[in-house]
Amino acid sequence: MQLYTQQQLAALLDKNPVFRTIGTAADELSLECYVVGGFVRDIFLERPSKDIDVVVVGSGIMLAQAVAQRMGHHARVSVFRNFGTAQVHCHGQEVEFVGARRESYSHDSRKPVVEDGTLEDDQQRRDFTINALAICLNATRFGELVDPFDGIWDMQDRIIATPLEPEQTFSDDPLRMMRCVRFATQLGFTIEPETFDALHTMRERIAIISKERIADELQKIMASPSPSYGFELLLQCGLLEIIMPELAALQGVETVAGRSHKDNFWHTLEVLTNVVRAQSETGDGHDANVWLRWAALLHDIGKPRTKRFDTALGWTFHNHNTVGERMVPQIFKRLKLPLDDRMRYVQKLVALHMRPIAIADDEVTDSAVRRLLFEAGDDIDDLMLLCEADITSRNEQRKQRFLDNFKLVRKKLVDLEERDRIRNFQPPVTGDEIMTLFGLTPCRNVGILKTAVKDAILDGVIPNEHDAAKAFVIEQAERLGLRPV
Repeated sequence: MQLYTQQQLAALLDKNPVFRTIGTAADELSLECYVVGGFVRDIFLERPSKDIDVVVVGSGIMLAQAVAQRMGHHARVSVFRNFGTAQVHCHGQEVEFVGARRESYSHDSRKPVVEDGTLEDDQQRRDFTINALAICLNATRFGELVDPFDGIWDMQDRIIATPLEPEQTFSDDPLRMMRCVRFATQLGFTIEPETFDALHTMRERIAIISKERIADELQKIMASPSPSYGFELLLQCGLLEIIMPELAALQGVETVAGRSHKDNFWHTLEVLTNVVRAQSETGDGHDANVWLRWAALLHDIGKPRTKRFDTALGWTFHNHNTVGERMVPQIFKRLKLPLDDRMRYVQKLVALHMRPIAIADDEVTDSAVRRLLFEAGDDIDDLMLLCEADITSRNEQRKQRFLDNFKLVRKKLVDLEERDRIRNFQPPVTGDEIMTLFGLTPCRNVGILKTAVKDAILDGVIPNEHDAAKAFVIEQAERLGLRPV
């Protein structure tokens, strides 16, 4: 974090000529105006920020129109009179203008009653102190910081706190509870104790927030540098049990006859952290595959439903990957996450995440690796990354044995793909060719022969070539009493 004088702030703002243009237009209209919110926060945190929000003590729409006129024919104004806001678009830049306002809420809605207000009123309605800073743009005070809630010091202390009493802040707009966790996660801040207590006290209020808004915050948490921290906070304040009870159900250790299983919630967060670290090391951290992170978060989601205690084996979670595979669409649908290829990608990785581990725990055979490559297709590299992240054993020797075997699996994947072209494999003899060859219509025997060819190629009995596959089909067809026509 960096502190600045008024002169230094003015110099920083002068790097973008739009701020002087706004200030000059405001002075001509005798209006006070301030750049506020995240843009100001990120100046001090030395983070890039594109969103520019301007608060006007008066009509934000009037100032936006005046600014656009000054900026010439390249500028375009979008006016939203119902909300009292306007946006000016020019040279790829977007500035939002709003009149200063005060808000009051009813208990069962997050839609406020809005009235004109002062700058102080506007700052009081902000969610957190670090987002309540304002910098004046008028000429006589250009670059002057207005910070009534000591947001600067909270940034220095790396704390998330609310301008007003936190219970009031969260009651007025319960989405702020998710934003609280999200900002703490994105910035690596802690949540001030009174504010954290209010998260727990007010957690049930999250029920009035739409699933889409919650999902948007979850996605921002997941895309952050340390998403595990966000889910840890959600668990500790009680929000996770409400928005993702299946994930919260992973927490806890049960002991029977002196035998305990690991806490699968904390294991899951460790796996998620390992995935994030691996993405960073491979150069994918900045534009991370957030859906691989979702797969890490949900990879063991089926364990609570499959947990059993066996007197001989101890704790088992048989078929938790299959159960988890069925749970993924239910969770995505409830959270209003996309139900397209992104969901199916997560579902596939959850379903397959035990396969490489089973191979690595046994002899790494060509047949097993071919089948893995066939089922994973183009997602094989992500699956392997997830499975390597899933090795969290405290037994270093066992952990190293798995990782060494994974290296062997990866080598075989490359070798077999070069030789057999199994990734996104399509049988070289099609069902249509089989029907033509034996004079068949669609029937059970066609399916039997197609499956036999696929299995023979995956098991290495025949090469992935048309002539070899056709000869094999003819041979197998004889056992079914079929001959070429």
